[in-house]
Amino acid sequence: MNIQFEFINEGETEMHDPAVIRSLHVTRFQAEPAIFVAPGRVNLIGEHTDYAEGFVMPAAIDFATLAGISPRSDGKIVIYSENYTEEKTFEAAALPAKAGKHWSDYPMGVVAILTGEGHKIPGFSLSLWGDVPLGSGLSSSAALEVATMLAVTSLIGISYPGPVLARLCQRVENEFVGANCGIMDQFISANGKKDHALLLDCRDLSFKLAPIPSHLALVIANTMVKHSIAGGDYPTRRRESEAAHRFPRTWRW
Repeated sequence: MNIQFEFINEGETEMHDPAVIRSLHVTRFQAEPAIFVAPGRVNLIGEHTDYAEGFVMPAAIDFATLAGISPRSDGKIVIYSENYTEEKTFEAAALPAKAGKHWSDYPMGVVAILTGEGHKIPGFSLSLWGDVPLGSGLSSSAALEVATMLAVTSLIGISYPGPVLARLCQRVENEFVGANCGIMDQFISANGKKDHALLLDCRDLSFKLAPIPSHLALVIANTMVKHSIAGGDYPTRRRESEAAHRFPRTWRW
């Protein structure tokens, strides 16, 4: 079975071919990269329940972020985004202490979290490209975080289990970017499987993969409403959900 996801009214989406980002990286940095990919997601069951320790059932989709990485010898971290056609340079020995309200906050947040875990991050070149529509509620930021986390951990020779990697990526949003999101988006991006949904118990991060029957098709429709975890109505909804989550615990019959 091969489930195809269509993003209606968004127009043609480019196929993500690792050879494309490899060529882009070699042209810009004159170095052969290692390539990593992380998907976006659509949610089937569970809204605002991951941070309330509930159940969610997302599915990975065939929109994704690709990251190409290669080491540098000059002590610099150079990140290029093909989507924004912009390059940012940082000193590996003098990382920014806080987010700068810029797309580079997400990959640099990965570096900051790994540094806080005691890992020494050397200079590297990172090329990024993705076709997860931005602001559409399909977890473009989580795909970017997971792809970058896979790339940087590979560069420094470490490997985390999928659930641990997802938690680290959640911390990128919570502690560096400043978005108070739950674990669902990063978890499905790091642990999803083709043609499967994933049932996640957010109390302990135990999960089961659930095959999607071959006679079903999932269609993603563009509502034209932009989504932002860091702003908009999301923080309000989270406060309301957390208040509702606390209510049964204090109720007395």
